[in-house]
Amino acid sequence: MKEKSTQGVRCQPNRRSFMINSAGMLLAASFIGSKKGFAAASDISSPVHAASNWLLDEWNPHTPFLVWGKPLRVQPILMYATPQPQKESSWRSWGGVLTEESAAEEIDRITRELRAMAEDAEFPLQIYPPVKVKSPEEAERALQSEHDVTLVYPASGSGRLLEACVPKNGDAVLFVRHRSGPLYYWYEALSVAYLKTDQSDAPVRLGDAHVNDVVVDDYGEALWRLRALYGVKNLLGCKIVALGGEWGKYASDAPQIARDKFKMEIINIPYEDVEKRIKSALADPQKMALAEKWTDRYLTLPQTTLKTEKHFVVNAFILYRIFKELMWENQTPLFTIKDCMKTIIPISKTTACLSLGLINDEGLFTLCESDFVVLPAGILLRHISGKPVFMHNSTFPHKAVVTCAHCSAPRRMNSDRYEPTTIMTHEESDFGAAPKVEIPRGQELTFIDPEYTKGRWVGICGNVQDNPFYPICRSQQDVRIQGQWKKLLNEVRDSHWLMVYGDFLKEAGYAARKLGILWDNISDA
Repeated sequence: MKEKSTQGVRCQPNRRSFMINSAGMLLAASFIGSKKGFAAASDISSPVHAASNWLLDEWNPHTPFLVWGKPLRVQPILMYATPQPQKESSWRSWGGVLTEESAAEEIDRITRELRAMAEDAEFPLQIYPPVKVKSPEEAERALQSEHDVTLVYPASGSGRLLEACVPKNGDAVLFVRHRSGPLYYWYEALSVAYLKTDQSDAPVRLGDAHVNDVVVDDYGEALWRLRALYGVKNLLGCKIVALGGEWGKYASDAPQIARDKFKMEIINIPYEDVEKRIKSALADPQKMALAEKWTDRYLTLPQTTLKTEKHFVVNAFILYRIFKELMWENQTPLFTIKDCMKTIIPISKTTACLSLGLINDEGLFTLCESDFVVLPAGILLRHISGKPVFMHNSTFPHKAVVTCAHCSAPRRMNSDRYEPTTIMTHEESDFGAAPKVEIPRGQELTFIDPEYTKGRWVGICGNVQDNPFYPICRSQQDVRIQGQWKKLLNEVRDSHWLMVYGDFLKEAGYAARKLGILWDNISDA
């Protein structure tokens, strides 16, 4: 469903919109602050009551993939000047927007172009009506709207006016024209006197604006930058449930860094608070019957093979539902679990691997092991890609190949189809239910490898070569690395990586700079 506002351009992605009449979809609306979501799902106004009624949240593999991020709000500004002729003098600058008539035509052009761009967005994007500005006072008024990003069209005008149009605190993208319309003066005049560079972080006239914030002609280039900023907005200040506590693999300070740098709110829930709930559900005939029904439905999905005991899958659906209760009760679509290879197993009589994959397949976000070294990057990648994220172990690179493996892979990795999957035991325990997901050979992947808590992320692109069956975690891929693979030899850390379908290195690198993270893209040709 796409919505157009008479007050500007507003887009909700059609394939993934959460405004659908089902409790599961409306749950996503409630996560981002809509108090109507609970009531619309049923006649019950209490979210806790709704969460406790499992019939209201029927597992359905055909439910559209959820989008639950807060919309990115964009304020476009057309900056221009109307110089007057002066005899025997150079009285006008470069550019084709130097009159009120040409400015009015340009505003109409910008409005049409932004509407088309919003139609292409697969993330929640709200674009306000473009505003014409030709004085610092008008710029100040334009910047008073409640928005996240200023999209500046500097057609003409002075450096002082440009400084007024770009917010001192906040994000801006500058769009200049070469061939897409009337040529802009600032296509020529933008320089490192105004913009920061990768080589220099010295103060410049436009504050934090960077050469990478400039787009020439191409709205595709503008859109991926906005997609990255959407990810940044929804990472900063997010809230996550951490069942069993928090940690960071080889970096004990990772949870505190997540709080301080990314403003994350971590809700620690001890196993003692959940153990009774799990055991009660396992002893409840009605809930077990629902889990049996969901299991039968899951196992009838095409290309699904069962090679473990069915009751492990049934119990995994019990865990799936209880994990979602914890998310609902704490009003967050983000969840992680610590000690999932030991503490949860004797309580639930299964493993959490499949349960986490089921939640990710719906469009919510879960990672196992509660590793806050990688969780911020994973949340960012989930938002900028619009797809599930697979956290996996890294291996030693050789001949441009690495092996990626873990037991809790999502199955709906492209956010639509379910990949061929065998449900097996968890590798290390030989117990429970874990998916072995087969990723198509040749599938392009993006990886982020955070260097502990040092404020540096490594970006990687690769393609799946094979889905082997080594005696390692069940979902496993041999991946051929694109670009300067030998650089990975200096990055071997026995750490977790994050994987998503597609190439999102531009967005991830752009977002990393906005977050104050050093970005090293080894696949950059």
